Amino acid sequence: MAAEVEWVAVDWGTSNLRAWGMDAAGEITFARSSPDGMSRLSREQYPDVLTSLLSGVAENVEDVLICGMAGARQGWIEAPYLDAPAELGRLAQGAVAPDMPGPLNPRILPGVCLRDLGAEDVMRGEETQLLGLSSLLPGFSGLAVMPGTHSKWALLSGTKLERFSSAMTGEIFELLRTHSVLRHSLGGELEGEDRERGFEAGLDQGLERPERLTATLFKVRAGSLLSGRSAPWCAGFLSGLLIGAEIGGQRDWIGEAEIPLVGSVGLCGLYQMAFARLGASTRIIDATDATLAGLKAARQAQT
Repeated sequence: MAAEVEWVAVDWGTSNLRAWGMDAAGEITFARSSPDGMSRLSREQYPDVLTSLLSGVAENVEDVLICGMAGARQGWIEAPYLDAPAELGRLAQGAVAPDMPGPLNPRILPGVCLRDLGAEDVMRGEETQLLGLSSLLPGFSGLAVMPGTHSKWALLSGTKLERFSSAMTGEIFELLRTHSVLRHSLGGELEGEDRERGFEAGLDQGLERPERLTATLFKVRAGSLLSGRSAPWCAGFLSGLLIGAEIGGQRDWIGEAEIPLVGSVGLCGLYQMAFARLGASTRIIDATDATLAGLKAARQAQT
């Protein structure tokens, strides 16, 4: 007999929507996903999209807890930021409830902002993963890094987020790959043995001289024109250079403690290689595991 769904956990991102049915013991009873992320929706479409996603699996469930971009200013309804330093165990206290016809009672968790003049920053979704990290690694304090489109570097003291910084590393890679002159060196198949060699070359330069990033980027194009560098090598070099510059530029954040890397296993593996070059130890935490742990912790704190 299938376990009864007690509540639904939702991660509503910019590009995708994911939902998991949770039973009373915190076990997953179903998982569903949709490409209907925030970037595809008008405010009026959210109720129908959520209802459709949960059709047939959660009609009698009221409690839906959402993290991510549904709470952005351009999302379903704005969930005002908590100010850092922020106690992540109180995320649910800042949740907002959008209008929703029918039995579903969705609540959207807030993001976190840093208002320090000259260091202003924001996050939405990552704060829930950081709360989840504190559940997955009880007692952890220190630096956590979250590789992605907009990487986050966060300093935690237990469940308290002290401060954080964002790096647009993933987005810059895509913009340069698709819209800059470098695209002429990045066409066709980008995987292959050359990519790893290119990555290591770019990583070394980014870590060693992060302040020369803009001067080094053009080597992608020049290398393909003058030295016959392949497209996989160029893609690897660009990726390594950007990741290296991100980490090299913030090495003052790195201490002696092991650094959790929260994200996709593949991308975190590249960051792990970079941190190892600086003598820093890391461990990879899958982003989905952190998200679910964070949603569970937020819900538990309010019940």
